[in-house]
Amino acid sequence: MPSAMRDPKTIVREGYDLASRVYRGDTLALDARSGYAHWLRRLSARLPAGARVLDLGCGNGIPVARELVKRHAVTGVDLSPVQVRRARALVPEARFVCADMTRLGLRPASFEAVTAFYSIINVPLGEQRGLIDSIVRWLVPGGWVLAIVGRVAWTGTERDWRGVAGATMYWSHGDVATYRAWFRAAGLSIEEEGVQPERGNPGFAVLIARRRG
Repeated sequence: MPSAMRDPKTIVREGYDLASRVYRGDTLALDARSGYAHWLRRLSARLPAGARVLDLGCGNGIPVARELVKRHAVTGVDLSPVQVRRARALVPEARFVCADMTRLGLRPASFEAVTAFYSIINVPLGEQRGLIDSIVRWLVPGGWVLAIVGRVAWTGTERDWRGVAGATMYWSHGDVATYRAWFRAAGLSIEEEGVQPERGNPGFAVLIARRRG
């Protein structure tokens, strides 16, 4: 069956299961000049030590969860069982859950921050606005979101993703103006915005936002 006819979440889960180790090894030196390091610093500077952080689309836990857990209490969520198994082994100080981020039954005001590095864009666009509303509900008042989302609207798949035969990946994202509007309508104030990679063409939008009220 062509990938375009299959359930997008099945495509994503199977794609990461198959390409997990090609996508990210067991180690990754976090260069201080990298985009990951830059944006994690920008977020951490806004958080107290011990803050509860939810990492959506945590993958194998590297580098985001591994870096955040140095100062914070981290819960990672990922759709891929392979990625979650690896994360539990590689970052044992954090807690990891294998689940669909759009169906999490988390208590309101459970976290001081939520991160989503290149993960919301693996969710079908029609479910993303509801996910953003859920993220706001999970945050304490004044809590923070760091999300890397689309700059230009696009939905599609890539076969033999990362050079792995049989692995397909699915992406779906709106343009950055859409995300700005969704964030604001959900009760978030956008405090900082950037592009990743810095000279991407078009690259992705980075939004750091705070829950109002």
